[in-house]
Amino acid sequence: MAEDSAELRQAVKVYKALGEPTRLKIVRLLNGEKNLCCSDIGSKLESVAGSTLSHHLKQLTDCGLLDLRKDGTYIYYCVNREVARKYAPYLLE
Repeated sequence: MAEDSAELRQAVKVYKALGEPTRLKIVRLLNGEKNLCCSDIGSKLESVAGSTLSHHLKQLTDCGLLDLRKDGTYIYYCVNREVARKYAPYLLE
């Protein structure tokens, strides 16, 4: 029962994160291009301020939809395909 509860909490986090249009755009963008840093994502989205983008990326990372890799002062993001496949497989299309 505890596993079901943890999965339910995870699903709620994922769906809540995807309920914001900008976050959905970010995940779809990263599905097509792997390992983009925050500035690359921002330049492709254009209308999102840097601090707002950082907030969106944190939400997506916290719910497990994005993985991050640090390289010096840069952080690169990519879609966690296992989580996406489990909770939102349409993102991988």
